[in-house]
Amino acid sequence: MSDAPGLRDLAVATAREAAAMVVRMRAEGVRVAGTKSSEIDVVTEADRAAEELVRDRLLGARPGDGLFGEEGSRVEGASGVRWIVDPIDGTVNYLYGLPVFAVSIAAEVDGVIVAGAVVEAPTGRVFSATLGGGAYVDGARIACRAQMPEAQSLVATGFNYERHVRERQAAAVARMLPRVRDIRRMGSCALDLCALAQGRIDGYVEEGAEIWDDAAGGLIAREAGAVVEVRTGASGKRLIVAAPAHSFSRFATLTAACGF
Repeated sequence: MSDAPGLRDLAVATAREAAAMVVRMRAEGVRVAGTKSSEIDVVTEADRAAEELVRDRLLGARPGDGLFGEEGSRVEGASGVRWIVDPIDGTVNYLYGLPVFAVSIAAEVDGVIVAGAVVEAPTGRVFSATLGGGAYVDGARIACRAQMPEAQSLVATGFNYERHVRERQAAAVARMLPRVRDIRRMGSCALDLCALAQGRIDGYVEEGAEIWDDAAGGLIAREAGAVVEVRTGASGKRLIVAAPAHSFSRFATLTAACGF
């Protein structure tokens, strides 16, 4: 297997550079370059520029690797390593100037995520992990929160950009809200999973997230003591269910009962 710490370090350095670039571009004004799944699912010029930078840095350092990026990068490699990249996770926040967006880079070896980095761009905070090596923020070890009663649990979620999926998600959230402490919708899957890893939320559920959204954040959460499962949601899309291992079964039952 490739050197996971080395892959992590390359991911961290590259994500930091991309994060600094998108913050600079944000100060110069955001330019929308197009839309994707719907008219409200935007892509900016910064998304595309950041993905190009990440691709150049990663494949410049490791030319035999593959790469799979949100904004269309598809590179077949021969090394067994594939990079999974979200150049800006939280693009709508980025568009509106809300300080919750990140660059996410994961390294997959023969189908297994072995290293990941998520850089919270506005603050520069670096979340990272290697398979079996623990999860960290700015070099300090992190872990999930202690078990809480369901009624005292803070849950994060997200909403898909397709209307029929959003309608189902809204109904599921409405059913869940009376049963938990509160619900947060922060707008970045990667940072939600890092918040779970850091003990700042008690559970996370979202239908419609793609592999680039959760590849790095999912590893970070798992290495901090969470269970992160990919299931099929009520609308037939990819569903992420994540919670600390000690309360995952209960949380998964709750999400199913609420209609996620």
